[in-house]
Amino acid sequence: MTHRSRTQRLALLSASTALVTAGLLPSTAAFAAPASAAAAGAVATAPTPTPPPTQPSQDAVKTTDPPSGISAELPGKAQVRSGSIPLDGKTVAARVYGVETPDGATGFAVYDMPGDRLPLEDALKGFVDAYALMGNGTLTSENVRKTTVDGHPALDATLTGEDGAGSTVGSIRFISDDDHLVMALTYGPEEDEKDLNAKHKQLLDSLQVP
Repeated sequence: MTHRSRTQRLALLSASTALVTAGLLPSTAAFAAPASAAAAGAVATAPTPTPPPTQPSQDAVKTTDPPSGISAELPGKAQVRSGSIPLDGKTVAARVYGVETPDGATGFAVYDMPGDRLPLEDALKGFVDAYALMGNGTLTSENVRKTTVDGHPALDATLTGEDGAGSTVGSIRFISDDDHLVMALTYGPEEDEKDLNAKHKQLLDSLQVP
């Protein structure tokens, strides 16, 4: 892959990740493909979100992505959003399942990418770039670690950010199989870091990729 094609791919990935990411961040980030996404060459379908409950339940709810069978337990009924993005001449469908909690937000997203094992480092860079595309301030990934999950390549990282409301922290995992890219994310204010870490561990422990 040439440097130019990799750069273009990352730009498109960032735009598509912005579509999905907004569904996993607290409600300060509106769920919409940013105007700069169009400039990157991506066109998102209009999502049809399910409104979250007024006071999200903290009871564990098994949430399954029907097309893939990928599932995880979330602390309440998930807010479901979807969209599709053109990438490398193909259409990538993306679905996000997120729950807002008193200390932030947690959930997972599934990209349909049959036969395309995207480098997970590129996926992480796309996420960080997407955060900036949405105008949420700055975001940095740290403690990047390669691992495996049920034989699938995976990448973990911690996140730190700054926005108008103060400092934010989070944890993220990407998993790749032959047909999907999976993103698991927990994110919120720095002062709630301990609770956020516990929620992310619960998310990862329950995440099932068939």
